[in-house]
Amino acid sequence: MTASTTHCWWSPFRELGNVEVLHVDLTPHATREAFAFSWLDDVERSRWQKFEHPGARRRFLLCRAALRAILCGALDCRNEMLTFGEHRHGKPFALVDQSPAYFSFNVSHSGDHGIIALAQDGRLGVDIEERTDRRDFDRLIDAAFGPNEQADLKLERARGEVHLFFKLWTVKEALIKALGTGLSLDPATFEAPEAMRRGAISGTFRFPMVPAVQWQVEDIGNKDFAAALVYDV
Repeated sequence: MTASTTHCWWSPFRELGNVEVLHVDLTPHATREAFAFSWLDDVERSRWQKFEHPGARRRFLLCRAALRAILCGALDCRNEMLTFGEHRHGKPFALVDQSPAYFSFNVSHSGDHGIIALAQDGRLGVDIEERTDRRDFDRLIDAAFGPNEQADLKLERARGEVHLFFKLWTVKEALIKALGTGLSLDPATFEAPEAMRRGAISGTFRFPMVPAVQWQVEDIGNKDFAAALVYDV
């Protein structure tokens, strides 16, 4: 099974280093959703049914089907040969005929937008957030950011702006996803690169607990959403 041009709802977005990033269109579309459903296996269809909110169900469906189609092309395998496993903290990895495929990927979605990052080797993480008004800005600033970040974000809040909040939020989420620790890592225990807090669109980072590994951090957002990509160098 292949994804024809008519059914394709993803497109190239950015290329950075050895990483390719694709944008996934998650707007409602009955024909695409029906075709996407045909890509899911029984486990994924069961998971799809458990989503109570139609938007969450649609985002999972379109992102997972797009990921399957993209990986099948990259790994030169049939869809029925592709399954997924999970590392200790829940980060997924691909298997072809039950053997691990040494190919990195990460997925994120928010609202009507999704992104998929792919690389032949190395670890990576990606995060996307639509910039929407939230009632919990102040709570999140206190809970998820370090002292310097909090100071910068509270100044921004005083000006009635949120751009830096979403930039730093996606950077920290992408860093956690790249490291693969999930919710076991408190985001307030580390801070985004200072240069990116000051307006830069890229920077480098080392986790205090894993100083030997250097990560490249990229702000890949646009006017429609905030997004960040992280990969090891």
